[in-house]
Amino acid sequence: MIARLLAQIGRPVLAVLAAFGRVTLFGADTLRHMVTPPFYGREFAIALLQIGWFSLPVVGLTAFFTGGALALQIYSGGARFSAEAVVPQIVAIGMARELGPVLGGLMVAARVASSIAAEIGTMKVTEQIDALVTLSTHPMKYLTVPRVLAATLAVPLLVAVGDSIGISGGWLVGITKLGFNSATYLKNTTDFLEFWDVGSGLVKGAVFGFIVALMGCYFGMNSGRGAQGVGAATKAAVVAASVMILAANYVLTGMFFTS
Repeated sequence: MIARLLAQIGRPVLAVLAAFGRVTLFGADTLRHMVTPPFYGREFAIALLQIGWFSLPVVGLTAFFTGGALALQIYSGGARFSAEAVVPQIVAIGMARELGPVLGGLMVAARVASSIAAEIGTMKVTEQIDALVTLSTHPMKYLTVPRVLAATLAVPLLVAVGDSIGISGGWLVGITKLGFNSATYLKNTTDFLEFWDVGSGLVKGAVFGFIVALMGCYFGMNSGRGAQGVGAATKAAVVAASVMILAANYVLTGMFFTS
């Protein structure tokens, strides 16, 4: 009985470790191909446009309403301790350090990881990837590297824009609903927001972008045959990217802000 119990526990653990190992090897292979020619500039430009520019509306709207809601929550909680004046500082730090990168990464994961996995999975089902190999084009260089590099560069820019919009949302709520003076609110925001508060969020954005594109490409490349296989790969890419973003956020926060 004990042996069967250990076997039931061990099988999923070994499966998770094996999957983690495959993803790690896939990521290492992607990094190796990034620094070796050829480089497909047109594919990179298309991926940069799709991942960066087309994701801007959803990231901006998410950041704006998050900043406004954060201002309301901080004001309501601070009122219990007569600390309503800290709203500008906490909104700015919270958006720059945590909410901006994490929510931006999750929104990009929902939009981009699913799109990449579906696109590459469909190419695999229709044997377009086999055609690339026949034409002496490495699938990883043509499909994976441009998308991963584009996401790694685009998501920090999205995070920077999202931080600005989120802080603006908190400012708008502060001066229209909470009675703050506009000049005082902005002065408190700039005085208490430090360079590393913003820089740490941008570093997180780069890591999250890498994770999102890598998961989309990995599950797309390894999707099953048929429409059901592509759908399963799409779902797995979004779930894996979201979980890994939250886990990476915890690790990076521990590295950046604990002594």
